[in-house]
Order: sequence, then structure tokens, then C-alpha cells
Amino acid sequence: MLAGILKENGVIADGINFDKGARTALAFVTLRADGEREFMFYRNPSADMLLTPEELNLELIRSVSDSSNSVAWFVFDFGVDRGGFKGARVFHYGSISLIVEPCRSAHLKAIEAAKEAGALLSYDPNLRLPLWPSPEEAREQILSIWDKAENFHGSVEAFHVNTVDTTGAGDSFVGALLLKIVDDQSILEDEPRLREVLKFANACGAITTTKKGAIPALPTEDEALCLIKGSK
Repeated sequence: MLAGILKENGVIADGINFDKGARTALAFVTLRADGEREFMFYRNPSADMLLTPEELNLELIRSVSDSSNSVAWFVFDFGVDRGGFKGARVFHYGSISLIVEPCRSAHLKAIEAAKEAGALLSYDPNLRLPLWPSPEEAREQILSIWDKAENFHGSVEAFHVNTVDTTGAGDSFVGALLLKIVDDQSILEDEPRLREVLKFANACGAITTTKKGAIPALPTEDEALCLIKGSK
């Protein structure tokens, strides 16, 4: 089902593998009266937790420098995929796969392979404390790979929208940012251009909060540009 949704949204899913003995992890999101979210997870064990370093398709990961216009996502929050990538110039990953072995070792091996291939590394810490043994363990593991990704600091103006649900807003922001820099990473060293890209990413994140859900709330590029134009 999730693989089908990815394909419907134009995501190349050639590298997705399936585990016949484990189920896909699930994340249930509820909204409290004050608008804040609460998460409940179904795992233990899910397919993502069982990924081994040996199952990684390193040839696909190492082909990153030969491919254009693509991003490899190593994010196992939902667990349907078990290691495999279409060549990409950006390698994006989270922290959930650092929680247990053997997925942690697979995660670290994939990062190193992508880095050796010359990919830009993008990291979403995505803290979900209920999944970790302790806050201390979460902090240690999350920070253990902090410096492997590219880092920059800054801020741009916010967009004022009628927020309904913030689920997926961060993913929308990061996805939009990577979309704009995947073909021209020199943007990261050009502050005026980077500010424009961040404004676009901010618009995508803002629009996502105006609808319920995650994938269904993601905006089109035209919708983001319309919001930017209307704010001037």
C-alpha cells in the first residue's frame, strides 16, 4: 500500500524490498484539543528494525554521483522498505533507524557509502522519545551522526496561515529544500539564493499545516509560489 502511494506520487520505488516475515510499522497521530499532536507506534518488530547491512544494495547507493535530479531517502519510520536506492545526489535519513540493531548498523553503513559516493547528506533528527529506551540513549545516538550531514544556520520570514494540523510540515519543508538544491548544491554557499529557496520551503511547510494528514496535505509547486506571491 505505501509503496503504491509512493509510485502514485512520482517516487521511483525500484529499490524497495519487502520482508515476508515482518509487518510494516505504523504511526498513529491524534490531535489534542490544543492542537498539539500525540503519537502512538506499532512496531516490535517491524520490517525496518530487521534491516541488515548485508541487505543494502550498495551498488545503488554508490551510483549517486552518476544520477541527476533524484534524492535517496533512508527513512524507516514506516518500515515497508528494507534497503535499496535509485541513484541520487542527495541522501536523506532520519534517526529512528538508530534505535536498535541490526538496522542501526545498516543505517551507518548506508551513510558511509553515500558519503563516499559524493552525495549531499541530509539529516532529520525526528525525535520520537516513546520509541527509545531512554532520553539519554536518544540524545547519544542522534548526536553520534550529527556532524556527518551538511549544516547551516539561518532564518527567513514566516507565512501566516490558518493551521489545522502540523503533521508533515517538517517533511514538506525539507523535501522542498532538497528539491531546489539537488541539481545545484552551490545554492548552499550563496546566501541570497539560499534565502529564496528557504522561503519556498517555508511556504510548502506552511501550506501543509492547513490540511489534515501528511501526504495528502503536501502542496504543489504552484501552490507554494502562489502563497509567496500573495505575501509580497
